[in-house]
Amino acid sequence: MAEVHFFTFNPFQENTFVIQDSSGECIIVDPGCNSASEQAALSKHIESNGLKPVRLINTHCHIDHILGNAYVARTYGLPLEIHAGELPVLQSGEMVASMYGIPYEPSPAPEKFLQAGDRLTFGSTTLKVLFTPGHSPASICLYSENGYWLIGGDVLFYESIGRTDLPGGDYDTLIDSIRSVLLTLPDKVRVYPGHGPATTIGHERVYNPFL
Repeated sequence: MAEVHFFTFNPFQENTFVIQDSSGECIIVDPGCNSASEQAALSKHIESNGLKPVRLINTHCHIDHILGNAYVARTYGLPLEIHAGELPVLQSGEMVASMYGIPYEPSPAPEKFLQAGDRLTFGSTTLKVLFTPGHSPASICLYSENGYWLIGGDVLFYESIGRTDLPGGDYDTLIDSIRSVLLTLPDKVRVYPGHGPATTIGHERVYNPFL
């Protein structure tokens, strides 16, 4: 059984995820660590739990979700995996970091592109890639069909949704992604978003004012 752990990093208060399997393998999703103390916190968790990172994945490539890509890739020798549609967003990272005035070690280029329906495996865990654009051009979510949980990126939040005013965002596309992909999941599915607290599909179905 996989366990989901997260750390809230950087000035954007972004949630960085370590999903660890009983085998000791883990994957790192959306590393937002961009200071020595945040990098140390992430590595301390991995080392103290005897984990072996085996995959580095971005749900999407906005700056707050990629600030730690270079550190994780270098420290654990991992290739970056994203959806191909996020490549222009990733490549704009240095420009965006400069606009915000935040330090940024450029992310490595992706070595593998993920697509809707792909199955990501590590240890005894399998996650399904869901294609959920709208907040960004090609956002993805990672769904545990057996564990009933979802790594949701910035698509769906507790009683809110991702912003759509950034380049590549589109409100109608985002709403369609949520309704046609996420709201088809069981109510008990726990959603771990890229910012803020966890929620459930059932809660958002009833209480999210955007839906």
